Amino acid sequence: MKDQVVELIGGAIAQLITDGILPEGDIPTPQVDHTRDPSHGDLATNIAMVLSKRAGMPPRNLAAAVVERIPENTVISRCDIAGPGFINFHISQASNLDVVRKILEAGAGFGRSDEGGGKRVQVEFVSANPTGPLHVGHGRGAAIGDALCRLLDNAGWSVHSEFYYNDAGQQISNLALSVKARLDGVEPGDDGWPKDGYQGDYIREVARAYADGETVAAADRTIEASGDTENLADIQAFSVAWLRREQDQDLKAFDVNFDCYFLESSLYTSNAVEEAVERLIANGHTYEQDDALWLRTTDFGDDKDRVMRKREGGYTYFVPDVAYHLNKWERGFERVINEQGADHHSTITRVRAGLQGLNKDIPEGWPDYVLHQMVTVMRDGEEVKLSKRAGSYVTLRDLIDEVGRDATRFFLTARAATSQLTFDIDLALSKSNENPVYYIQYAHARICSVQRKAVEQFDGWTPANGLDHLDQLAHDEEQALALVLSKYPEVVAGATKRLEPHAVANYLRDVAAAFHSFYNQHKIIDEDSAVSLARLALASATQQVIANGLHILGVSAPEAM
Repeated sequence: MKDQVVELIGGAIAQLITDGILPEGDIPTPQVDHTRDPSHGDLATNIAMVLSKRAGMPPRNLAAAVVERIPENTVISRCDIAGPGFINFHISQASNLDVVRKILEAGAGFGRSDEGGGKRVQVEFVSANPTGPLHVGHGRGAAIGDALCRLLDNAGWSVHSEFYYNDAGQQISNLALSVKARLDGVEPGDDGWPKDGYQGDYIREVARAYADGETVAAADRTIEASGDTENLADIQAFSVAWLRREQDQDLKAFDVNFDCYFLESSLYTSNAVEEAVERLIANGHTYEQDDALWLRTTDFGDDKDRVMRKREGGYTYFVPDVAYHLNKWERGFERVINEQGADHHSTITRVRAGLQGLNKDIPEGWPDYVLHQMVTVMRDGEEVKLSKRAGSYVTLRDLIDEVGRDATRFFLTARAATSQLTFDIDLALSKSNENPVYYIQYAHARICSVQRKAVEQFDGWTPANGLDHLDQLAHDEEQALALVLSKYPEVVAGATKRLEPHAVANYLRDVAAAFHSFYNQHKIIDEDSAVSLARLALASATQQVIANGLHILGVSAPEAM
């Protein structure tokens, strides 16, 4: 519908040029937006204000000239000029309802596009250290990252999802030392407990499994415990595999899957880190100072230069990230998106600077980043801070077990990643209109129930039976619902462009609200069969849009509740 209005405005502008009111030249594509107040029409444009200087006339006068020259059509029923020169468009009932036909014909494909053109995009998300169960922050990253993958796939990109395992560094050594301490009978707080040891009960479980000689199968490896309590290397390898398996299980319960698991350790064994460092040195972007190796990140927009290799010899954390992203580039990903916690903010400039310093024709501003803020979990009005098993934080599995996968995924994507999130367990468990996921799923289930009744009442019924009767839908609630449905492709396209899956969640709440308002005011299956069939078509289109949107969020669309 918006595209049609844009085309009609374009026709009017072309006529203005022909009439000599506008000079020839490049004319910007008219911006058309949905109005917030239905009394102001359905769509509006500011094109008259944009072009008034070029035309040499007041915006309201130009707006009147545009309206006069809009080609004859069946889309627009009325045009109003408002304020300093806005043009408000009232869409005809027939045109508004045509979206029902489009939805039913496209089915699951409604809202899909080929904008990505099959280009390759990699989305890295979660990327948790294999040192403990996934916490709620990892869960938010998983929910957002997976939704981004679904959005991009919906837009025609060839999507590759990846989990980067930080299986090298001090945190892994601390894990092994923690498990060994448990094997030796040392408890947290005892003399001999590692300074930065992990204290959750899961460490006791790892130690017990290692001592029993268990075999664990993680995503990419199977390891049998030797049981040797003095072999720290064996303890480390088993512990990492055990915790990776645990994280895999949590992600499976969350319905999040990855195409690739990439190991940080492989960057060292393949010499990729050293090669990246040597290239930066050779390209003249480094210098020695205070017995450390520095990268001139200020050459690429950073506020100060950064240490690459510390005086004691180890690399700082962003150096393997540079090598890793070079690997991504060499794998041929045209676009890379990293979904990470907000604590990675400082990494962005350094990684991008390192990539530019490699002189590999990597575009500036590559890769893209989506950073999510913290999650606070509440129950009974109080913050939930601890999980006994994890030791110091609420785990993703805690939430899944408590409120279910659907509610967890929806709540973790329903706010902008840039906003801190309060996860209210009581709200997530409630069966009320205040619970957004329940409200949306209930609308879908309601429609499915009505569809089952339609099969019983109308011989051979399908939603398409109502398409010849859409002119029966003249009530405000019917028109309002159709208008909301028509926004879906625009909402999804905008969410994809801005990398904001929460926009889909918010939109689905609007759809559910419009449907419940319609449902409460009108019997879908009426005494009049033509009206019944038309309303069934409208309801079925609503069901399809809800299902399509929930799929993007990784949330189920139940047929009964």
